[in-house]
Amino acid sequence: MRAAGLATVAALAVVACGGNSGSIDALAPEGWPAAHGDARNSNTTEHEGLSEVSLDWSRPLGGAVVSPVSIAASGQMFVSSYTESGCNLFSFEIESGRKRWCNRVGPSVATATPLVDSVANVYIGDDGGFSSFNEHGQLRWRTPTHGVPRSAQFLGDGSVLAVTQLGQLNVLDTQTGKTVVPIHDLIGLPDFLASPDTDFLPPNSGLAECGTGSPACPIAAAPAVDLDASDIFLVLWRNGAVAPQLVSLHYDATATPAITERWSSELLPAAAISSPVLSSDGSTVYLADVDGRLTAFDTSDGSSRWTFGAGFGASGAPSVSSDGTIVPSGGTGMRAVQDDGDRASVIWERNELRQSGTPIQTQDGSIVTVIGRGDELVLTSLDSASGDTESEQPLPSATGFTVGTSVGPDSQVVTSSYLGEIYTYTP
Repeated sequence: MRAAGLATVAALAVVACGGNSGSIDALAPEGWPAAHGDARNSNTTEHEGLSEVSLDWSRPLGGAVVSPVSIAASGQMFVSSYTESGCNLFSFEIESGRKRWCNRVGPSVATATPLVDSVANVYIGDDGGFSSFNEHGQLRWRTPTHGVPRSAQFLGDGSVLAVTQLGQLNVLDTQTGKTVVPIHDLIGLPDFLASPDTDFLPPNSGLAECGTGSPACPIAAAPAVDLDASDIFLVLWRNGAVAPQLVSLHYDATATPAITERWSSELLPAAAISSPVLSSDGSTVYLADVDGRLTAFDTSDGSSRWTFGAGFGASGAPSVSSDGTIVPSGGTGMRAVQDDGDRASVIWERNELRQSGTPIQTQDGSIVTVIGRGDELVLTSLDSASGDTESEQPLPSATGFTVGTSVGPDSQVVTSSYLGEIYTYTP
């Protein structure tokens, strides 16, 4: 019954903004609606044929990109960028690369991926606020927040969850932007009665430290959501703590309070700057830390089941398929591991490869990622069972590394270089 939560969200109708009496679905899985593809951050896709793609088009944005591209079911693409002037939030057509619209919003928008619903409304945070734009780039609503929301997620009732780096949880109505339940702060706010001269921290406080795992950024990455159980998983660095913890929260709009803490893990051995990833059956949540460890936690109580590796630098959110195959992200070498319950075992390993992107797994058994080869970057497809190379396609003129690997509704593969050029490959 793990599909029940997805079906509930997909079937939930809310009235579309801007006119007609049509309805929208909160979640449209045909594209790449969220930073890591879905509510559980799985970095997987049900599409096939990604090993047979070739470069269709590329275009520069004029600024660095640090968050993955999102893609609506219609093929409309969305991406944010660190541009010095002009637009910093963009939308493109996946088939042609033509720009649909662009807006200039707060500079911190570049730190998150726009969340997309079924009719290409997008939901994105910036400096001190969370906004929704329609498919034409028109502002639907904006709601103030304490901090800068990380990449957002939908909840099982169709609401949108915006969690800021300063520890504030906002559950908002997708139509109006109004709070569905009271705001929940994981980090205590200043006591203004005791200290009248105290002020709120600047919205972008600690945001620059989110990429290093500093306590100045209490929540560095997007949460994972169990749509069936209405449970939320995130990494939190509490005030005064010597290390962060993996935390599970439960959401129930009919309860008081609506958001409650289920459990907190023991202190993590190192900081974590990537998102937790939930298994397809909801029993395990996986987390990579900055020292290269991958740890599996029991979602019922937060206990650690096993820890795999250390020092190979895989600090990004792993790809976790429905059959339990896990592909760590980042660092030296490529490997696939299997969750055996109380330990992880290596399926295959290729130490000669250098990851320069984010791996995703496909329905037909391929792993697609970007590999560094000297000064060049190559979009590479591997057989998930053996690790054998299936195909390679260059990223012309790209250097450094790429940010995210996204999949379009017709099995297109989209990635962006850190320097801000989008590359789109089609079957």
